[in-house]
Amino acid sequence: MKTMDFLSLNENKVANVIAGLNQLLADFQVYYTNLRGMHWNIKGHGFFVLHEKFEHMYDDAATKIDEIAERILTLGGVPENRFSKYLEVAKVKEEADVTCGHAAIENILATYKYMIATERSLIVLAADAGDDVTVDLLTGYIKEQEKMVWMLVAFSTRTCQ
Repeated sequence: MKTMDFLSLNENKVANVIAGLNQLLADFQVYYTNLRGMHWNIKGHGFFVLHEKFEHMYDDAATKIDEIAERILTLGGVPENRFSKYLEVAKVKEEADVTCGHAAIENILATYKYMIATERSLIVLAADAGDDVTVDLLTGYIKEQEKMVWMLVAFSTRTCQ
């Protein structure tokens, strides 16, 4: 007996969703680690605000990592758990020695740009598979990420009018 026997989803179409979720899992794992590094190493103006914000962001990323892995399992897949494999496939690249708040925010915004586009593509695959739960999960992620993009852009604006 397997989970897919009860979900009324096409296993062939779901296989593409699982592959996309495993890609997203790898990207989130690298993003999470990047945020930890930024949290630990941030210096200068904005330290107190950014140090706390990065902690909130990596806690949120950790929750999403767990949700993505559990969705993969629900769909009958196996989530990758080796960091060496994440680094092989992740399109989000490791960042080291990010100490400047401006550079950190630029990196996070670039990561969000990629993640949002990836999640939108994955929503199309999930919708084609009739996988409303994955669509809902990713739509929620995009909603939160778009708001964070707005906030980070507002925070990083150098001049006010």
